[in-house]
Amino acid sequence: MSSTLVSDKPITIDELTDKLENYLPAERVQSVRRAYFYAQQAHDGQTRRSGEPYVTHPLAVANILADMHMDPESLMAAMLHDVIEDTGIPKDALSQQFGGAVADLVDGVSKLTQIEFSSRAEMQAENFQKMAMAMARDIRVILVKLADRLHNMRTLGALKPEKGRRIARETLDIYAPIAHRLGMNDIRLELEDRGFYAMHPVRATRIDAAIRSVRGNRNEIVSKITDALQQCLQREGHEVMVSGREKHLWSIYQKMKSKHKSFTEIMDVYAFRIVTQSVDQCYRVLGCIHNLYKPVPGAFKEYIAIPKTNGYQSLHTVLIGMHGVPIEVQIRTAEMDTMANHGIASHSLYKTSDEDDLAPHTRARDWVQGLLQLQQQAGNPLEFIEHVKVDLFPDEVYVFTPKGKIIELPQGATAVDFAYAVHTGVGDRCVAARINNRLSPLSQVLESGQHVQIITSPGGQPNPAWLDFVATGKARSAIRHFLKTQRVSESVVLGKRMLNRTLQAYQKTVDEIDPQEIQRVLEQHQLADANALFEEIGLGNHIPFVMAQQLMATSAEGELKDVGEVPLLVSDSEGMVMSFAGCCRPIPGDQIIGRISPGKGVVVHRDDCHNLNEVRGKSGELTPVAWSGEVTGEYLADIRVEVENIRGVFASLAALLAEEGGNIDRVDIAEKDAGYAIINLTVGVKSRVHLASILRRVHRKSWVLKSGRKK
Repeated sequence: MSSTLVSDKPITIDELTDKLENYLPAERVQSVRRAYFYAQQAHDGQTRRSGEPYVTHPLAVANILADMHMDPESLMAAMLHDVIEDTGIPKDALSQQFGGAVADLVDGVSKLTQIEFSSRAEMQAENFQKMAMAMARDIRVILVKLADRLHNMRTLGALKPEKGRRIARETLDIYAPIAHRLGMNDIRLELEDRGFYAMHPVRATRIDAAIRSVRGNRNEIVSKITDALQQCLQREGHEVMVSGREKHLWSIYQKMKSKHKSFTEIMDVYAFRIVTQSVDQCYRVLGCIHNLYKPVPGAFKEYIAIPKTNGYQSLHTVLIGMHGVPIEVQIRTAEMDTMANHGIASHSLYKTSDEDDLAPHTRARDWVQGLLQLQQQAGNPLEFIEHVKVDLFPDEVYVFTPKGKIIELPQGATAVDFAYAVHTGVGDRCVAARINNRLSPLSQVLESGQHVQIITSPGGQPNPAWLDFVATGKARSAIRHFLKTQRVSESVVLGKRMLNRTLQAYQKTVDEIDPQEIQRVLEQHQLADANALFEEIGLGNHIPFVMAQQLMATSAEGELKDVGEVPLLVSDSEGMVMSFAGCCRPIPGDQIIGRISPGKGVVVHRDDCHNLNEVRGKSGELTPVAWSGEVTGEYLADIRVEVENIRGVFASLAALLAEEGGNIDRVDIAEKDAGYAIINLTVGVKSRVHLASILRRVHRKSWVLKSGRKK
């Protein structure tokens, strides 16, 4: 196995004690030892798959956290993290023995065991959802969980290959990206490489062997470049540390896959790190090495003034070295280097009350609070974890608000993502955007350095089409949450209208029905309340005629009368659960009929639409509808115009439509022959009368051979 992976030699409690005494006071070390002996007694008689006593696992987890110099409460939680799940000891008992904070940490890390899941994917999502909620209360939950996962990955060999691959996939999908998101690079690299070995042992072994075979030649080149950089910087009076960086297995494999490059091409790039004594020195060192080797234009990245979302800070540049060798160089201070390796765990977050100055912790806390918001809006755990995965793989762009605040977004983010990053309310009401003071589409992909201003309207609301181009989990979750909420609300209103319309045969309304009769029908269909019944009717899942019969089944009025002559009125504000069919495109003035479609509600068609032929005569599928007298707005209609094929004919037609107030939504020009062409247009009109006026004006033109509305 690669030499970059840490060996997992078992540690004793005395060895851990020696390590802790280097940075913790004696009484706190004793608290950790007490937690160890408590766990040892609780897990007495339990063993791991390897045959070792179970307590070796929590001890190893605590040791990983000790290497990060974590606080005593985290270490005690590491010792006890499986006690609630595996031994039956309740959380209250831990709280009495070790305090509420430790008990909460243990509870946050513990897996769910009392819930039956429909699938393994749902179980994993539920576990992560619970962990995210616990993280929102205390970020140390994830640090303990990452250490727990790291030790499990180190001892993966004791499991069956199939289970090992499943755990490895989960690690690569969730835990390694979380470690990266929190800036914990050392843990991320080891999780990725161990996950790679478990998922693809042959590929990992071959890449590792290839690295070893070229290491001799590479070491010679690395040594020469290191000496050249060191000497150049010393001449300028810079006392710095220069070291070569070796790529890890998973990174090499991912680059070979994503960039379609060979192993040789990737290994031809040499990477170095220069650690300085101050921020000012970072920039002066950058100038020195740019004088020594020629920089590659466009390859410089500034992460000191504008840190990454996980708090990472460094200067990145690419140089062309001796003999044309590409050289990647990272320049940062010792503090930044520690932050890059250990992330939020590199700070004594829990030894000081002055947390506002700790940027990495603030960023981590903001991210976890964002997770909590996603969890509240998601419809189910699988949807939640889908949104989280989007945010776990950011390749950031940095854009500015009108007031100069920097907003960090993933690569591919749009103006809508920016709006939701500012505030959910801004995203919900956005109608347009200005990028660098120019009006731009909301779907415009943003680039670093742009200034973005969002234009909102009190009547604005999310469009389902936004889901096709947003890139952030927050935007996607907020849009879906709004649409689901709106859909439910509209379904309830429409369903009640449909049921009341049907009940007119009894000269009754839903509000006049005996509550016991309503409750009987609700129980029959396993519905929670009347709104749930209305929602099901509005969505087309229950037919209002049948529901009305069931509600009136025991009444004295007799058989339900035909209410076919009482139409449901249609206005332009019906929303998502009463929609207009795209096949026939009804407009005000057309004779219309509604088709009840399960899950869609009522879809309005023209009465002569040929797509309804197959359902005519079927009970409950069609329902009478009519236009409201107050209908307004714009409706789409398809028209077909045959014209002479002369220069500028389409421009003339477009100008004519604009004069008549018809907005062109879509156009398709099909040239029939050299003499004339057919133009198919979808035009926004107000009514059948408006459309007729447009067609009369079009038909008067000498270059128009034939025009009309498409059937």
